[in-house]
Amino acid sequence: MDLRQLEIFAKVAELGSFSRAAEALSLTQPTVSEHIRTLEVELGVRLLDRLGRGAAVTPAGQLLLTYAMRLLALAREARQAMDGFLGRMSGELLIGASTIPGEYILPAMVGRFKEKFPQISITLLIGDSQAAVDWVGEGRAELAVVGARLGHRGVEYRELAADDIVVVIPAAHRWLGRTHVSVDELRAEPLLLRERGSGTRAALERALTDAQLSLGTFRVVGEMGSTQAIKQAVKAGVGVSVISGRAVEEERRSGVLGCVRVADLPIARSFYVATHKERSRSPLAEAFREFIESEPT
Repeated sequence: MDLRQLEIFAKVAELGSFSRAAEALSLTQPTVSEHIRTLEVELGVRLLDRLGRGAAVTPAGQLLLTYAMRLLALAREARQAMDGFLGRMSGELLIGASTIPGEYILPAMVGRFKEKFPQISITLLIGDSQAAVDWVGEGRAELAVVGARLGHRGVEYRELAADDIVVVIPAAHRWLGRTHVSVDELRAEPLLLRERGSGTRAALERALTDAQLSLGTFRVVGEMGSTQAIKQAVKAGVGVSVISGRAVEEERRSGVLGCVRVADLPIARSFYVATHKERSRSPLAEAFREFIESEPT
């Protein structure tokens, strides 16, 4: 079992496909298949189930994947440490993010960071806050920027920036032109929510709990897995929603969507940098953390 085999196995597991993994690694599919076969023979267990054109990780494969991600991260850290010793900043960095920071904050920051260190490669994985925190906990990502402090053994948080949570409405809505509405008015509207695990959803539920209210008293008409889906549904008149103001800045300027706030329900949250308490970070990850904490958001 060598690092190259583990790298190939991890890529197949990530992409769920031998062919996509081969393309991502600039290898042929037979080469990828042979590496996986050799690894399975050496360990004496099936790691991947072949499902037509796809591949699914077996329970044994999931166990190995946990260690593989840690070993590959340590190898990247070693390479970066040697580059740092030689006065270079290079290597690969994988970071996670929840939807809002991943789509509206980090891309520009990644671009500015790469201008400063052009020899590096950064991969940005985007999911909900729970998924991004899990990536840090599992060692898949060295750090993540998320919209909620979620309980996860070993993960710690540093506040990065405050967010502005608003109620987003379609352009033709009767609330357009108003700055605030009441909780009772919001309760009477069809409401679209982000899925459980979203930082935005967690912020809304926390605000309702503080106000001794429950989502069960609202007209929830749907849950969606992305902010983009929420915005499209609001534009189509399906309902209103509670999302980050950062996500609708462009639509608000163009008049496609409007925003109001709930006068008697303050909804506040921050974005956080999530890292693992016990795992050391690579020099590149530490440099990126220091960079985003010093940059205006």
